[in-house]
Amino acid sequence: MINKEKITRNWLRRYTGTEPDDFGDWILLTNFQNYVEKFTEKFGIPIKGSGGAMTSATNADGLSIINYGMGSANAATIMDLLSGIHPKGVLFLGKCGGLKQSTELGHFILPIAAIRGEGTSDDYFPKEVPAMPSFKLHKYVSQLLVEHELDYRTGVIYTTNRRVWEHDEEFKSYLRKVRAIGIDMETATIFITGFANGIDRGALLLVSDTPMTPEGVKTEESDKEVTRKYGDLHIDMGIEAMTRIGEEGETIKHFTY
Repeated sequence: MINKEKITRNWLRRYTGTEPDDFGDWILLTNFQNYVEKFTEKFGIPIKGSGGAMTSATNADGLSIINYGMGSANAATIMDLLSGIHPKGVLFLGKCGGLKQSTELGHFILPIAAIRGEGTSDDYFPKEVPAMPSFKLHKYVSQLLVEHELDYRTGVIYTTNRRVWEHDEEFKSYLRKVRAIGIDMETATIFITGFANGIDRGALLLVSDTPMTPEGVKTEESDKEVTRKYGDLHIDMGIEAMTRIGEEGETIKHFTY
């Protein structure tokens, strides 16, 4: 009989090009292929899964990175598949739009929760269940940012399936009403599917645009500039945080019911 663990391990290999047992205990998730490339260049290791649905790599310290693509459906898929290898923690390195005047390009956001506006998470839990990260994982990331004297913000992220909404004034008014600090397409999904699968999870988001104003809407050129200025720092913080928690961290435990 093929149970959930067997099928998720089988599909994890098919989607990522990596054998399940070759993944590390700690996982970085991203939707940027250049982050995977920077990771492999840093550690002198190959990229697996090129030409497939997802790419991945694992260093000698037991830290893996996966580019799962874009959007909540892909985010849910990779979190479901990772349940087959029971990682100790997953950190999402994503970008988001800053919705407050206090969020500037290049700032980091460490979300305390995410609003489930994307719909995908409804397949896992009722709307009343909040999308939240694992506190101890975020504690390590927060401590690291402070040590490096880096500006970061905390707050609630709004996760949506809509890629083009910047000229919808009614939706923008709604975003102001819910007081979200940023907007993206995956964070709530990762938090909820992590909770559903018993995977400890977090997110370190990079503010890549300020879409509440016309001049702040992301373009190809502006996104490349943000990546050029802040991309290396973003992935370096993710690598250092997950490596340190792996080396010295407490076990991340939560109540189960």
